[in-house]
Amino acid sequence: MSVTAAAGFLAAGVACGLKTTGKRDLAIVQNRGPLKNVASVFTSNRCKANPVLWSQQVMADGIADAIVLNSGGANCYTGARGFQTTHATAEAVAERLDISAGDVLVCSTGLIGEQLDLDKLKTGVWDAGLAILTGGATSEQAGLDAAHAIMTTDSVPKLSVRTVAATAAATASAATNVAYTIGGMAKGAGMLAPGLATMLVVITTDAMLSSEQLDVALRQATRVTFDRLDSDGCMSTNDTVTLMASGASGHEPGIEDFTLELTALCKDLALQLQADAEGSSHDIAITVTGAISEDEAVDVARTVARSNLFKAAMFGNDPNWGRVLAAVGTTQATFDPYNVDVAFNGVKLCIAGEPGESRTLVDLSPRAVDVVIDIKAGPASATIWTNDLTHDYVHENSAYAS
Repeated sequence: MSVTAAAGFLAAGVACGLKTTGKRDLAIVQNRGPLKNVASVFTSNRCKANPVLWSQQVMADGIADAIVLNSGGANCYTGARGFQTTHATAEAVAERLDISAGDVLVCSTGLIGEQLDLDKLKTGVWDAGLAILTGGATSEQAGLDAAHAIMTTDSVPKLSVRTVAATAAATASAATNVAYTIGGMAKGAGMLAPGLATMLVVITTDAMLSSEQLDVALRQATRVTFDRLDSDGCMSTNDTVTLMASGASGHEPGIEDFTLELTALCKDLALQLQADAEGSSHDIAITVTGAISEDEAVDVARTVARSNLFKAAMFGNDPNWGRVLAAVGTTQATFDPYNVDVAFNGVKLCIAGEPGESRTLVDLSPRAVDVVIDIKAGPASATIWTNDLTHDYVHENSAYAS
């Protein structure tokens, strides 16, 4: 049910003509409360789209009633007119749902440098608002419609739900024992490189948590999930991950427990994004162990993930560990370059900087690839999730604007 799984939330996804395909392209998620608390994290790209600039202002007081999202255009580098379009979209949602425009978050995704059609946006807001106002917006289908409406080059919607039992002994499937629920939807299939990625993510929960608590939990969760997804090394201008809390369950969880549940949901969504990355044929987990610090482990793993030579080798099912070491050697991490182990799918091909087991033992034909790099300098480790570099990826991105 994604964003409609948690009590207090309504959603709708409609087609308003922004996409030439006629598919759904505008979604609204409304928080009916009683709490209207919210936290968001945005792209760290200095070139931010108008919806991000607007939503950062909305987030100032930690309160939001609704979020409206469109595909079919990023509304980035569209000047004053583009910002006014964002503002007018929020105003349309506010008028339709009888809320304040200052409490409406806005997200857009699609091609940069093209103006959005405001009349079409307003039509979409009217139709989505009608669906919310007339019922059915809490259904599983409503959540699915919203998830479809935010897709661009995605081939499938990304959805995830976690129900948390009221007692340790209770099962999450026993509705009477559910303490609270977290639901989420995400989109993203390209430009996946944090901070954050070409992703729009909306997460809802009926837990009773303050905006400050939501912010702490969300930043911790994204740090080890979405921020570790680096499909193609390209950072979007529109990334937004938003967490909204209605408090409708009446349950106030411990912040540590909630963060664990939220992190699990974010990881599930992140891996769904990885699996749907444009043109990819391998999902690659690069784990660095033996680092001095987590930051150094992340740096080493991310550097390998962004090596086109490594990614091309993965596309060719070639366990070329030399390309791994060549990338590792460009980092500033602390390690002895002649005392590094590299394993592909459990086969240790490099041991202490020398040839290890035979490459012929590695089967890279399955989609999942596990690369472990032990730099033997300390206790820290980290994993980056990436994909291979394929003909299909190049073709899709060479023709994106046309």
